[in-house]
Amino acid sequence: MTALKLGPRQAGEVERNRSLTRSATMPALDRYTGVLYDALDAATLSPAARERARGTVLIQSALLGPVDALDLIPAYRLSSDSRLPGLPLKAHWASAVSAAFAARDDLILDLRSEAYAALGPAPSRDGSFFVRVVTRGSDGATRALNHFNKKAKGEFVRALLTSEQTPADEGELFDWAGRHGMSVNRATAGILELTV
Repeated sequence: MTALKLGPRQAGEVERNRSLTRSATMPALDRYTGVLYDALDAATLSPAARERARGTVLIQSALLGPVDALDLIPAYRLSSDSRLPGLPLKAHWASAVSAAFAARDDLILDLRSEAYAALGPAPSRDGSFFVRVVTRGSDGATRALNHFNKKAKGEFVRALLTSEQTPADEGELFDWAGRHGMSVNRATAGILELTV
């Protein structure tokens, strides 16, 4: 319970983890909850949009590493900041995350939080970007968002999955975003800003 940062009322989470290998599973896209997944609203995606997610949307799991959006996974409790005795998650997942990214030669949009991105970096190459969500103040300066960051990322992924054409490169992404009422710009090498 200490490693998972659980209080006495959450003792059932430990028991759930103990029964992982016997638990019911569901697609990762449907399993996860929270602000980002509420905005993504996977349950209302068309069959075509869900199929588009297969092989194009990877979700960083602290327990299972990078999983495909439609991989069947059980319910569990473990997060990027959990401290497991003798098993530092960053060291454990770094090579698997690197391998998952290295297997791709298409446009990579890394929407993970900084904590999950720390479990294994995306490659530094053309066409691979970490995406930050920012808002622009009346003075023109941008600042990062917290709660609305997750909501914007969920809406962004939903828009990509429901789009008829998926951007293949940075230029197409900028064009696509403009046509969909979004603002995506390069901040620095390897970092894009989604402005909301």
